[in-house]
Amino acid sequence: MIDFGFDKLALIGAVALVVIGPERLPRVARTIGHLLGKAQRYVSDVKAEVSRSIELEELQKMKTEMESAASNMASTVQQEVDSANKAFDQTWADVSNAASGETSLSGYAYDGSALHPPAYRSPKKNWRLKRGATPQWYKQRAGVRRHAQSGAARVARFRPPSLRPGRSL
Repeated sequence: MIDFGFDKLALIGAVALVVIGPERLPRVARTIGHLLGKAQRYVSDVKAEVSRSIELEELQKMKTEMESAASNMASTVQQEVDSANKAFDQTWADVSNAASGETSLSGYAYDGSALHPPAYRSPKKNWRLKRGATPQWYKQRAGVRRHAQSGAARVARFRPPSLRPGRSL
């Protein structure tokens, strides 16, 4: 690069003052500064465009790599699913062949054409009923609310008997 020191800049300024003149020197300096600014902006735009194109190429390479990895993974998963299906079909055929002479095989019923699993029995718990760990007698003694009540019902419940509606003073 060109190395401009203070002495070189002073020499250029003195020559410009003599050649251009003191009246037109500020306008020429402003114009040169404006043109240099435009040139710097143009260079920075070109650099940004080059860097964007490089990043785009890198992203496209990464995209192709990811697509190939995804397709490889999909084919591997498909192969594993196919092998699991083959193993299941083989096991099912073995069980069907083994159960063809028997009426039941470890809880499964065979009716001559298919092997049926045992009937489902639900557990003895009522899952719809929420069960808390705190006993009801403790909640009652501690004053814990056990039922939801609206605000108006709560106010009416704790209103003194002399102020209840329908009663006159």
